[in-house]
Amino acid sequence: MILKSLTSGIVAGAAAGLLTGLLQLAFVQPVLLHAELYEAGELVHLGAEAVSAQQPWSGIAPLRDGLSLLFSMLIYAGYGLLLTAAMSLATADEQPISLRSGAVWGICGFVAAQLAPAFSLPPEVPGSAHVDLSQRQIWWYATVAATAVALWLLAFGRRHWHIAAAAILLLAPHVIGAPRPEHFDGPVPQELAALFASRALGAGLAGWVILGAILAWLRTDTADNTG
Repeated sequence: MILKSLTSGIVAGAAAGLLTGLLQLAFVQPVLLHAELYEAGELVHLGAEAVSAQQPWSGIAPLRDGLSLLFSMLIYAGYGLLLTAAMSLATADEQPISLRSGAVWGICGFVAAQLAPAFSLPPEVPGSAHVDLSQRQIWWYATVAATAVALWLLAFGRRHWHIAAAAILLLAPHVIGAPRPEHFDGPVPQELAALFASRALGAGLAGWVILGAILAWLRTDTADNTG
């Protein structure tokens, strides 16, 4: 059963990662490429004329897009393993999960891994002011872990203090505060940075919902076959 769960997590994650990667290529990457023009100095924020975010075709572009899809599939395969492990802990190994419940599991994963960290540390476009990467990574991992535990307590806690503990865990990372730069500057327009963050989160939400639904479907299919 463990092997089936691992296989389901990898397969569902790869499928969700592929679909998420395609969404990112269609909606997130054009904004990213546009921001890179400002970072490189080819465009200037104030007084610059609006231009298309399209880049001249290059043989590097298909390779870059292919690697982006591959990395997305690998990342979501890891997410799939974590999510299927959580599902197995919360329910009996052979108990089926509806597609709706699977989608809810996916939304919870999105909240823990992307939405909660983005509340204080949103996705950044190239050229944005930022602090040391290691500091941001430490804060991000701590926030994801605290949020995941908080959601678990809210969903499965049976005591009143579980709710209080969940609230503390949800708030603590943001009360402490994410690492922030001393000065907010950068060549990229704020409107472009906001569009990048919103589209990145939107693609992430779609990916997590798809991941949870596919895992639920695979789990139900496995239960039917073993039954």
